[in-house]
Amino acid sequence: MIHVVGVADMHVSANKGDVIITHALGSCLGIAIYDPVACVGGLLHVMLPLSTVDPVRAAANPCIFVDTGVPKLFLECYKAGAQKQRIVVRVAGGATAYGDEDEDLFQIGRRNMTMLRKLLWKNGVLIDAYDVGGRDSRTMSLEIGTGIVAVRANGTV
Repeated sequence: MIHVVGVADMHVSANKGDVIITHALGSCLGIAIYDPVACVGGLLHVMLPLSTVDPVRAAANPCIFVDTGVPKLFLECYKAGAQKQRIVVRVAGGATAYGDEDEDLFQIGRRNMTMLRKLLWKNGVLIDAYDVGGRDSRTMSLEIGTGIVAVRANGTV
């Protein structure tokens, strides 16, 4: 079954027939984690780096922010049978919002990636592969049965 993850949302699955997909990864990040032994994975689409800018929104929906959404993604995957030492992490998105990095005043994409790296590093987890930055919006998918992550930018895989 195909599960579409919207902005500020996530989906976790242990069903080998599932594919999880998210679209419109501009400055947002798509974070896919997968345990190849348990065949458990999840995909998170986060918008902003830090929940401190709006704790009320973060409490209502942790998936808006990197610092609250990522822990939720990992915990849900653990509940489904994944183990931390086997987790594979792949990331896409983090593009500049206005074409040229020098013109991107808030640099949300860059800040999202920085926050993710810090959070994962602090918890002893490394990013295995990433396709971030630039100007292109991306689509990211995770096949639960195989762990294959595909990223398309402007229709190109």
